[in-house]
Amino acid sequence: MGQENELKIFEDKKIRAKWDEEQEKWYFSVVDVVSVLTDNDYQKSRNYWKWLKGKLNEEGSELVSFTNQLKMKSADGKYYNTDVMNTEQVLRLIQSIPSKKAEPFKLWLAQVGKERIDEAYDPEIAINRALDIYRKKGYSEEWINQRLKTIDIRKEFTDELKEKGISEGRDFAILTNILTQAWSGYSVKEYKNLKGLKKENLRDNMTNMELVLNMLAETSSTEISKSKKEKGFKEAEDSVKEGGNIARIAREQLERKTGKKVVSDKNAKEIRKLNSGEE
Repeated sequence: MGQENELKIFEDKKIRAKWDEEQEKWYFSVVDVVSVLTDNDYQKSRNYWKWLKGKLNEEGSELVSFTNQLKMKSADGKYYNTDVMNTEQVLRLIQSIPSKKAEPFKLWLAQVGKERIDEAYDPEIAINRALDIYRKKGYSEEWINQRLKTIDIRKEFTDELKEKGISEGRDFAILTNILTQAWSGYSVKEYKNLKGLKKENLRDNMTNMELVLNMLAETSSTEISKSKKEKGFKEAEDSVKEGGNIARIAREQLERKTGKKVVSDKNAKEIRKLNSGEE
């Protein structure tokens, strides 16, 4: 998933949410949604959801089996695995909970979705939102400019994959892993382990040069894919491998010239500290 957890406000209640860049879907904390609909505190809402899950399972509902888990920040400041649902699943959940807030909450969900649609039609909205987030985190302007470019390149890359018939989130993840392995020599999991990451976004923890080479891999893959008429996963996989190899060659040449490794174990905190000139 792309970005860190966000807080959405419905009336006076906070709802933890996360946007999946590849699937282009919002995921919401189920307990927070239950809290809004039942007007209960966190513990009562948690108990209610536990009871409702059992009831839905007995009824043979697929809703519970389709529920995912993501790490979300709790009131104590720590991150815990939390049941989440996308917008479509939340709309189905609402039908199972008698609530006078059901209709206003549906309208609220539509508005949250509209924000992303507006960003798709007017990229400046998304750019300004991302600028604000990264500046607040303390990234340098140079790094921010590179990161914003990667967002645009990534969208072109995923749009091309969709043109080739890729629609499942799992397939996007597999192809991203293949691309990363091809140019960097590390799988996404290995890359994250190198930087000491868990659920954090990998690109938010890349140095400028890592971002540049990742962009080269994605841009090359996109252009190679566009040059081919065939569709399907195998064709997309071949394009991704070829594009990743172009970036790998560039990385290896740079490493030979500079005597320095491009792939870094530095995480976002260390990168921000380095850019600020702190020791």
